Amino acid sequence: MTANTNNKLGELEETIGYTFKNKQYLKTAVTHSSYANESKYGDKSNERLEFLGDSVLSIVVSDYIFKNCPNYPEGDLSKLRAALVCEKTLSRFAKKIRLGDFLKVSHGEAHLHGNERPSILADAFEALIAAIYLDGGMERAAEFIMGFVKPEIDSPRSFSFKDYKTTLQEIIQKNPEEKISYVLVGESGPDHDKHFTVEVRLNSNKIGKGGGRSKKEAEQQAAREALELMGY
Repeated sequence: MTANTNNKLGELEETIGYTFKNKQYLKTAVTHSSYANESKYGDKSNERLEFLGDSVLSIVVSDYIFKNCPNYPEGDLSKLRAALVCEKTLSRFAKKIRLGDFLKVSHGEAHLHGNERPSILADAFEALIAAIYLDGGMERAAEFIMGFVKPEIDSPRSFSFKDYKTTLQEIIQKNPEEKISYVLVGESGPDHDKHFTVEVRLNSNKIGKGGGRSKKEAEQQAAREALELMGY
């Protein structure tokens, strides 16, 4: 590795807050297939790391949302995970650490700004996850992943799949005498396309209202409105 390459890798390590014992993992993680195909030095692309990183990302995210979104049925958990690991989200995570600045792409890809393309950034982010996993283990990989994922879930304004019911319940539980209830107040549409309307009530007072294609979705939207009205 050249001194310039070492300096760039060191800058990336500083950015992500992790120092590799085996620098080769990091070097491979930032090597796009277009660069590897042109390389005279046998550089490997990040495609295999991307494959592994996808699986590590999925299990870390699945484990976290399963434990922290207890009111979500399987379908909603799947939607939440899909939103967290999709190309759009991962490329945004990659941009937060300026990952594109460190990617090695071919001259052709560089000319087309390939290092800024969402698909390439998302793949490289997954490869970086795998590199950390191989170098430092699951705990360090999970720590890296959750640094991006947790703020997404914790902020109702930045992420549409937050478990609003749990958040509202945690707030209300601070006052043991207060009780939350969800009341179905409307139902319309044919059996295959139902729409439900639910009110969330604090004791007997309505504090939010929401609708959805299932009672659970309507309850989540009612809780979301209540949180917004309460300033959360």
